[in-house]
Amino acid sequence: MSFSEPSLKKFIRVLFLAFSDIILINAASFGALFIRFEMDFEVLKASGFLSGYLTYAVIYTAAAVAVFSFMKLYSSLWAFAGSEEVLHIVAAVVIIAGLQVFVQYFGIILFPRSYPVINALLLAVFITAVRFSYRGIRGVLHRHTFNRRKRRTMIIGAGAAGALIVRDLESSPDSEYNVVCIIDDDKSKIGSYLRGVLIYGGRDKIQEAAVKFRVDTIIFAIPSASVQAKREILEICQKTSCNLKTLPGILQLANGDVSVQRIRSVDVTDLLGRDTVKVDMCEIGQYISGKTVLVTGGGGSIGGELCRQIADYNPKALVIFDIYENNAYDIQQELIRTHPELHLEVCIGSVRDRSRLDMVFSSFHPQIVFHAAAHKHVPLMEDSPNEAVKNNVFGTLNTAQASDKYGVETFVLISTDKAVNPTNVMGATKRLCEMLVQELDNKSDTRFVAVRFGNVLGSNGSVIPLFKKQIESGGPVTVTHKDIIRYFMTIPEAVSLVLQAGFFAKGGEIFVLDMGDPVRIDDLARNMIRLSGFEPDVDIKIKYTGLRPGEKLYEEMLMSEENMQKTTNDMIFIGHPIAIDSSSFRSNLEELYSACIGNSPDIRQTLAKLVPTYAVPADTANT
Repeated sequence: MSFSEPSLKKFIRVLFLAFSDIILINAASFGALFIRFEMDFEVLKASGFLSGYLTYAVIYTAAAVAVFSFMKLYSSLWAFAGSEEVLHIVAAVVIIAGLQVFVQYFGIILFPRSYPVINALLLAVFITAVRFSYRGIRGVLHRHTFNRRKRRTMIIGAGAAGALIVRDLESSPDSEYNVVCIIDDDKSKIGSYLRGVLIYGGRDKIQEAAVKFRVDTIIFAIPSASVQAKREILEICQKTSCNLKTLPGILQLANGDVSVQRIRSVDVTDLLGRDTVKVDMCEIGQYISGKTVLVTGGGGSIGGELCRQIADYNPKALVIFDIYENNAYDIQQELIRTHPELHLEVCIGSVRDRSRLDMVFSSFHPQIVFHAAAHKHVPLMEDSPNEAVKNNVFGTLNTAQASDKYGVETFVLISTDKAVNPTNVMGATKRLCEMLVQELDNKSDTRFVAVRFGNVLGSNGSVIPLFKKQIESGGPVTVTHKDIIRYFMTIPEAVSLVLQAGFFAKGGEIFVLDMGDPVRIDDLARNMIRLSGFEPDVDIKIKYTGLRPGEKLYEEMLMSEENMQKTTNDMIFIGHPIAIDSSSFRSNLEELYSACIGNSPDIRQTLAKLVPTYAVPADTANT
């Protein structure tokens, strides 16, 4: 008979445990008799009970080992033993005590009446001590053998999640982390030990502990922490040279979904310092379910996420309209895979093309339209202002007029914070789009609204992908100005806001998100460099390039003339319409159309007639 290496190891382990149990079974029996006779060996010997036990010792020992085997004491993994294994030991000892009472009752073997109880207590203690000593010794040997090769790790948080992570990291053979210290702001815990690891101090001790314990990885393990608290702690962690990791949120903790596998790298979204936007899913479902929904620009970053979320609410049909077939194809294939039940239509075309829009609207008769098609890149639109006007302004007008013509219930325009007191062509065209839909709302049965939000993390053309590419290439990371600030939100947040705005829509509103504190782009760049494992200005240089044409140091979310009103969602506000002189507005709009079609070099001045808050830069070259 031959053994494989794992089988041989198991055989040796079982043999060792069985041999130790034989010794312990007899030690417990002798100890029980010795205690019963008040530690007097001569009295015990004279009683005859010792010789009686020795007569049946072999049979009793074999029976006890058989009971242990039946209760799986030789098949359990004692390196990971817990309360269930303790219960198995107790059950085995109770069975053995029961057998002793049985043979005692029928006079098969004579024992003192107290013997089974004392023996059971001793045997339970001995067996438990050996089993858990095995676990402890194995754990110590494992740590000494492997911890030198692991990442010295600090855990932030000595609560339930922190305890789970420490346990997982200790017990997982594949763990790459060796926990050397824990940080927690609860003063009552400081100086205590969590599973043998010192709780060194509060957040003010993070940098000190990182040096003292030679930490190279920090794991943030407080899923219940507020966004602000998380940002503050992570900003302290970033002052160390450690890699930062974090756990999922409180919902995953509640579901028991906290483990080594759930640890992820800290992302820039963890540092925004604003609670995630929450929306009423039932409200969104009420007005989307069973409706035909059209998304223009449906292949873009915002439009694509709109399509994903809309598909979750069981629309009657979803129509994607986009000029760029590659993006449209990608989102089409994704939705076919994730929502095979969805009635999906994909149409290629431009919002500049009235006849194409007319064909799409007449074919599908959408009830809800989300208008996300637009040119949005500020510097490029400064170079091509006529194209910005053609696509953004008159593409919006074409889509809005088609919505009015075909009886669309709700039209939602995707706008931007750059529309407020715009300093660039893109912002001015978006402000004009807002004015257009407000003007149309006064004359149409369709509810026309706009949704205004700041920069979207990870969207096409945003600063985050640019910084990532620059860091990957070794730098420099380019920031236009050291003091420039921006509001940020995630793509899913932006889209959830847009969807709920459609439910709130009564007509003519501009919905604005409370985006919390703005983010300094210079800080964002430095954070991203640190999160990538580098030191700003040492490993990766930061280069200040100067403000680009039309770029502001800071963005605004609401014009001074607009009075904000709360909605049932505390993070969504409504800016009321600003009065517009319809006759002059229409006249100037016709002039703007003629100017852009003719590629007028004076397009900015013409645009400014319609958008009084747009200040045309004096040194801007007309194109």
